[in-house]
Parts: sequence; structure tokens; C-alpha cells
Amino acid sequence: KGAESNEFKDMVVELMTSAGLFNVGDYIPAIAWMDLQGIVRKMKRTINKWDVIIKKMVTEHTELARQREGNPDFLDVLMSNRENPQGPELSMTNIKALLLDLFTAGTDTSSSVIEWALAEMLLNSDILKRAQEEMDQVIGRNRRLQASDIPKLPYLQALCKETFRKHPSTPLNLPRMASETCEVNGYYIPKNTRLSVNIWAIGRDPDVWENPMEFNPERFLSGKNAKIDPRGNDFELIPFGAERRICAGARMGVVMVEYFLGALVHSFDWKLPDGMVELNMDETFGLALQKTVPLAAMVTPRLHQNAYAT
Repeated sequence: KGAESNEFKDMVVELMTSAGLFNVGDYIPAIAWMDLQGIVRKMKRTINKWDVIIKKMVTEHTELARQREGNPDFLDVLMSNRENPQGPELSMTNIKALLLDLFTAGTDTSSSVIEWALAEMLLNSDILKRAQEEMDQVIGRNRRLQASDIPKLPYLQALCKETFRKHPSTPLNLPRMASETCEVNGYYIPKNTRLSVNIWAIGRDPDVWENPMEFNPERFLSGKNAKIDPRGNDFELIPFGAERRICAGARMGVVMVEYFLGALVHSFDWKLPDGMVELNMDETFGLALQKTVPLAAMVTPRLHQNAYAT
């Protein structure tokens, strides 16, 4: 809480930004050891700070293990596999790496998508109004959004798909390496070639999407686009990658974005701060696609007072 919470958020952003920087040593291995840009040194400092935090977290969690007896959580399951004669053992390094993945890939990516969606709605109040009207019809204003409501909210789902299309959380996905020499569409790709998929460009390709620069959730409500699934089944929209190397948290990522964005839109009215005429929509490149200027907005409750007490 407080200062620790702010430090945690800053470290997530720092790690995701550093991980997405262009490092000349990645493309000219012979000079990688020189670390000309200082990226490796910066990343090591960041990882060391994370190591301290995660070690402390694991220690405190272990000390409170008896309180959770019979009701283990995710970390308890991981710790139980440190000495597992019936399966693969997990080292403390493995466990810390898994936790780091959860804290970074599972938070910064989803929150950036939600921030972009809210920004787009502040630019187009009709989209915000339609999303709220749909939820008022399905849910009403006497209670808050529940996960079971999501399948009944096609416009909210379309809104999330449109945000995944125009503002993918990882614009270049994660780099891959060719396991063998191959040829794809006439391009010769030697073994061990580093490969990146430009998800950002796919989502803005005029050969794939009509008026790609327009933020229009309705494109996913009818026609062939209505059946497009962002969880790797359709190559037009692959915010989480696809096939065997798809993000392990793809399904959870979709659920989180739909639920938290829906809850924010349903529970509050949104508008730009007083005096703000234009909203900066510039992008900052990194492993995650961040807004250059963080979103600032004024919110007011729109549900009945009792709904916020439950």
C-alpha cells in the first residue's frame, strides 16, 4: 500500500519499457558485450530490485502458510513442487521467474489496453454511451457487473476486440527464433534467425481492415468480423500471438480486460478534466504499448448508492 504500491507500479513499467528497447547488441552479437546503450546494465539493476521484493514476498508467504492450511493458493502449489518426487522439481529461480511473469505480463499489458479503451471512448462519447446503455439494459443500476454478465454484452466484447486491434498490448509480440532453415512466402529464413510479428501493423493494415485508423467497435458486431476471436484463432487479430507459442494467459487476459473495462464503464461516467480540450493519443514504444501521456479523467458514480456497498 502507499509508497510500496507506487514503487511496485513504477518497477513494472520500468521493466516492460527496458525489455522493449532496441538493443543494437541483439542484432550485432559481436559487440553485445560492450553494452553500448547501457540497456543490459539497467535491466540487471531492475531485476535485482525485483529479486529483493519477490524474496521478501515468498518469505512472508511461507511464514503464514499455516493460516492457509487446506486452502492453498498459487504460490503454495509452486512451493510444494520444490521437492516433488512424482514430477519435475521447481527451483527457487523457477518460482521467482513465474511470479515475475505474473506481476509484469499479467498486469501492465491488461491495464494498458484498458487505458487505451477509455481514452478512445473519451474521444467518442457515442461509443461510451452505447456501452453504458447496453449494460443498463442487461444489468441495470442496482448492482455492479458480474463475470456471468459478459456473454450477454456483445457491444462490450466488440469494444474490447477493437481495442486489441488498434492498441495491442505487445505491438511486436515477443521475439522468436527459427528452429530450422525454411522459406515463407518467398523469403529465405536461416536457422536461428530472430523473428518478430508486427501485431500493431496487422491491426492497421488497410488490406485487412476497412478504415483501420477509425476506432469502431461495430465492425465486430456483424459480418465475417463478428466471429473473429482474439485468442489466437484468427490471424487478423492476434494480440496474444497464436498457435503453440500463444501467450499462456490469453484467455485470462481477455476475461480481465472485458471484466475490468466493463466494470469501470458501467459504474462511472467519464469525461475529460475541466479545461482539457484535446486528449494526447501518442504512443510510447516498449514491450507494452503505453500512452506517452497517462490518461487523466474525471469520474462520477452512475449506479444507485447501494450497488457500491456490495
